[in-house]
Amino acid sequence: MEAVILAGGLGTRLRGVIGEIPKCLAPVDGKPFLQYQLEWLARFDFTHVVLSVGYLREQIVDFVGSREWPFAISYAVEKEPLGTGGGIRLALQKCRGKKVYVLNGDTFYNVDLDTLDFTAPVTLALKPMRDFDRYGAVDWDGDLVTAFREKRHCDEGLINGGVYAIDRSQLDMSLFPRTYSFEREVLEPLADYGLVAGVRQEGYFIDIGVPEDYARAQRELPEIQAVLQASDAVLASGADTLFLDRDGVINRWLPGDYVRTWDQFAFLPGILECFRKWAARFRHIIVVSNQRGVGKGKMTQQELDAVHARMLAEISAAGGRIDAVYTCTELAPEHPMRKPQTGMFLAACRDFPDIAPERSLMLGDSDYDREFAANCGMPFVLMDTAGITRRFREAASSDSSESRV
Repeated sequence: MEAVILAGGLGTRLRGVIGEIPKCLAPVDGKPFLQYQLEWLARFDFTHVVLSVGYLREQIVDFVGSREWPFAISYAVEKEPLGTGGGIRLALQKCRGKKVYVLNGDTFYNVDLDTLDFTAPVTLALKPMRDFDRYGAVDWDGDLVTAFREKRHCDEGLINGGVYAIDRSQLDMSLFPRTYSFEREVLEPLADYGLVAGVRQEGYFIDIGVPEDYARAQRELPEIQAVLQASDAVLASGADTLFLDRDGVINRWLPGDYVRTWDQFAFLPGILECFRKWAARFRHIIVVSNQRGVGKGKMTQQELDAVHARMLAEISAAGGRIDAVYTCTELAPEHPMRKPQTGMFLAACRDFPDIAPERSLMLGDSDYDREFAANCGMPFVLMDTAGITRRFREAASSDSSESRV
């Protein structure tokens, strides 16, 4: 498997935020954006990645060379801007095989690469979006892309997600000029002839090209990385029953408060896609969650039940499932139903007699979850989101303090 990352962007709109560095090296929670992309590619079986570089390319080469990667990395150097088409054409000359994935260097899109199957000269990952005007919409008949629309406000539609599967045996890029737009001079004409396939992909997507979305990435990219790492470990286990915590695993912690209404509930980025995979992998998926907000009188049991009913419905609509939810609203640490005590696990075993601890797995974000798993006799996988929440809260507090001064 080979991939190209178009990393030669000037990052003009971010220049006032990130300074004189390439856009692909824009720091996100202390890590260059490019690192998130390369670590995502490392989850697959890629053997070769080509970076198409130009502006301040020495910084990119220095960063990549300072780390070890599970694939070979080559560089296609744009000595002058070549446009998206010219950049792809140059980078493909460095590729060894006929089938290549191409990614934009300023977007992160958690696509299922297995569905981009090279049946057409170009196959696009299509991201469904609502209420957007920053991207042009794509017309799609369920198989082929039929048209590309100019940028305008859309209430709902599909966009080109910037991840392409290119079959070089069907598309000869040497026929095109040295500098050109891949979108206008390749994709649009090919679509007119029915030669651009599209695959709808619901995965997490972010484009850091504008300051607002770059700021949003500071929290969301570390979160989805934690989610994907934990999910990979969960899927690689030999378990047939998955136990998981709620806050910090399914949804974000609400610092200083409890999730009392659905408006306060926010799924972690990428978690709905994980539930789709987990639904196919596990016999039982069970939530075990301490919910002290009820015991403290911050919310009612009815409000908690309403949040969970909506959570289950949203997960089901996304193609996943949860088979049971067990909660403990008691405040006493020693209460038998309260984690790390084993009461919720035993209740699940009564309701699902085929559950066995040696074939179960606990996914959590805290030491309480780890201790619960040990007390129940099952392995534990950490979803490390607590530190992200803490850093985000501290940054927000610091910004607020500075504004007050």
